[in-house]
Formats: sequence, C-alpha cells, structure tokens
Amino acid sequence: MADTSRPDHLPNLRAGRQPPHPSWLPRQRRGTTPQMIGRYPDFDVLDTTDSWDEATRAVVLARLESPGPLRFFGADEEPTLRAFCDIVLDQDDEPRIPVAEFVDSKLADGRLDGYQYADMPDDRDTWRLVLRGLDESARERYGTASFAEAEVTTQLALVDAFSRGWLQGDSWSRLNVSRAWSVCMRMTLSAFYSHPWAWNEIGFGGPAYPRGFMRLGGASGASAGREPFETRGAIAKDPVRLVREEES
Repeated sequence: MADTSRPDHLPNLRAGRQPPHPSWLPRQRRGTTPQMIGRYPDFDVLDTTDSWDEATRAVVLARLESPGPLRFFGADEEPTLRAFCDIVLDQDDEPRIPVAEFVDSKLADGRLDGYQYADMPDDRDTWRLVLRGLDESARERYGTASFAEAEVTTQLALVDAFSRGWLQGDSWSRLNVSRAWSVCMRMTLSAFYSHPWAWNEIGFGGPAYPRGFMRLGGASGASAGREPFETRGAIAKDPVRLVREEES
C-alpha cells in the first residue's frame, strides 16, 4: 500500500511527472466548472442560493461578475501573471476562473493575509519579483522572450523548479524562493477555491450558514455522510490508479 504520509502517492507518476489531463472527467451538464468538466456534472451550487443569508449571497454572487482591468500589475507583468496562474491551476481552456484578477484585486486593495515571513519582503513586492524572475529564467535557461511566450513544457519545467526552490540569480536572489512559492500558491489557490465554479467541480455544497449540516455521525452507509443538497459523483475513477494504468 502507498505511504500516504508522503506526496509520492499522488498522481505524479506519469512520464514527466504530469498527471493525465482532466478531460477524462465527464462534461459538465448543469452549472459551470473550469473548462466545463468535473466529477459532478449535474451539480450546480447556485441552485442552493436561497439557503444562504443575504450577506453571504451578495459576497458569493459578486465573484461571478465580469472582472475589470488589472489595477496592481502593469501591462508588462500581466501576461506572465496570467500564464503562471493558468499553468499552476491547469486552466488551459475556457471557461476559466479569473484567478489573475482576484490576485490583482487583493494586492491592489492591500487585503493581505495579516502576516509576513521574517525573511521575505511584502507580498506585493514578492509577486512582482516572482513574475520578473520567471521571465528572467525563461530567457536565460530557454532563450524565450518571456515566461508567457514559452512553450507549455518550458513553463511546467520552470514552475517545477520554482516549487522546489531551485531558481537562482537576478530577481530570485532577493527572495527565499521556497517561501515565495508558498506566498504565491496560497493566494492563487485561495482565489481559485473561493469561486462557485470550483465548488461545482469538487461537489462542494457552498456556505452552510444558516442552513447548517445534518450528517454529523460520520459515513456508516452508502449515503450516510452525504447531505441532502450533495450529489454522488458521476465517476468513481481513482486518479492515482488511472495514472498507473496509463503507464502500464
């Protein structure tokens, strides 16, 4: 049995350490998900908005509004920001959750996380240095004009090196690179999973206030742990097993 205390059991066993594209999942039939695929094709969390209080409903529905232009990042930074957000979240087709806009808005409004690593600059400076560093590394390592203009395989290689703290020189020398990865991914993932489209993708039933939960006794049967507003996934494929089957 795989040792699940380590990340090695996750679906990163394919050649190049890449999992299969999520297009093996069903097409979404109800509501919207990123790229219109997901394990819960007939689930739409927006069907439950009448169970949310007015303040919650206003906050969540505002996330569906068309985002305006970026306010924090400049025109020279925007392509790299968008390319980075797309590659780390595997959003390679429409519809996309506007993560770049969410990150930009948070930084522009100064809505930071309330803490900062002692050996790191302000998160706003960290993001600017990371985007600059990705462009510099793309040019120096692969001879491309920028990270955004690089091939997907190059972008993946650079992101992998970034995640491992391996990028050095130029703008990276002003950062603890491993900490910078944590800062960027914390904000990127927070933005992605705050959006109702991501909730549809994972079958999340949305805010539980004031509705609350009924199933508090744990899963002891086929549907014992499922709330009335939750649905069963349309596919039960284990992504880890799927990767192993593709390799064999």
